[in-house]
Amino acid sequence: MIIRSLELSNFRNYEKLNINFSPNVTILYGDNAQGKTNILEALYVASTTKSQKGSKDKEMIRFGESEAHIRMTVEDEGIERRIDMHLKNSKSKGVAIDGIPIRKASELYGFMNIISFSPDDLCIIKEGPSERRRFCDMELCQLDKLYLHNYTGYNRALDQRNNLLKQIAFNPELKSTLSVWDEQMINFGEYLIEKRSRFIEEISGIASKLHGILTEGRESLKIEYLPSSDKKSFRENLLSSHERDIALKMTCTGPHRDDILFVVNGEDAKKFGSQGQQRTSALTLKLAEIELVKQKTHKNPVLLLDDVLSELDRNRQTRLLENISGVQTIITCTGLEEFIKQRISYDKVYKVTSGVVSEE
Repeated sequence: MIIRSLELSNFRNYEKLNINFSPNVTILYGDNAQGKTNILEALYVASTTKSQKGSKDKEMIRFGESEAHIRMTVEDEGIERRIDMHLKNSKSKGVAIDGIPIRKASELYGFMNIISFSPDDLCIIKEGPSERRRFCDMELCQLDKLYLHNYTGYNRALDQRNNLLKQIAFNPELKSTLSVWDEQMINFGEYLIEKRSRFIEEISGIASKLHGILTEGRESLKIEYLPSSDKKSFRENLLSSHERDIALKMTCTGPHRDDILFVVNGEDAKKFGSQGQQRTSALTLKLAEIELVKQKTHKNPVLLLDDVLSELDRNRQTRLLENISGVQTIITCTGLEEFIKQRISYDKVYKVTSGVVSEE
């Protein structure tokens, strides 16, 4: 599946925009803070209902306006499809596929697979575990509708349980109702643990091979899943943590506390890896994500590269671009110098200046 075009109305700094994309490589270039990333954000939102930057709907609506519209046209095996999205200031977003409204925004997940790679992703290894969980969850939600169902249910039960823990401090009799949310968290959580474990095992196998290629055999990479509780012990750990959870007013065990470990040459890359090793590992992770999507869906994902080339040295730039051949790629950058130096081919080029996009 490839993205053919994007239309925006009152989205971020765009009053109106209509832009077409190449099925191969499209470049958006210009100075910082001109609106390049906003185009990628609109594509990501139209594909997943979520901003890769974690922005709320009202934050993506153009200043002074009450709503925004996104229309994305895609092509799947020669058939044109359309996604329409209506962002509102004070209401839930509206989404339609081929003109037919969907009941839940989550139904859009899996319609197409899109992968975003930005400078923030280069920090995924040295940042906190929430970023690594988010990477895992976003991809699994696109690949597996049942995972999305359990992920949503788990977070809803977790929020309710945490609210109850805070109320128990004022009304201890409510403690007996904890079991209601315990059971929901266990049912949803055991599924998440199992799927995350399998996902990390699969992506680690792919990443291990890719990392050897990227580093020309100088480094080895292994990715490990570090669950807060494994599937077998989750029930026991959650039920036995009531007193501690009540004292802390929060749920201290479960998939929301999981982490992912990156091991380079036998060492924890977060603690002992150099910045170069951490960045190469993050790059490997994204390339492995692309390959895993291909294997699972038998289709190429769409890749968004948001000013990431400027953060990579020449060798890593070359390795990245060599490994995305055949994948529709939309790239933002400040200039075209690197593409010219490396003789990298691209099909469409747009210059972005203060929310005005002009084709060159």
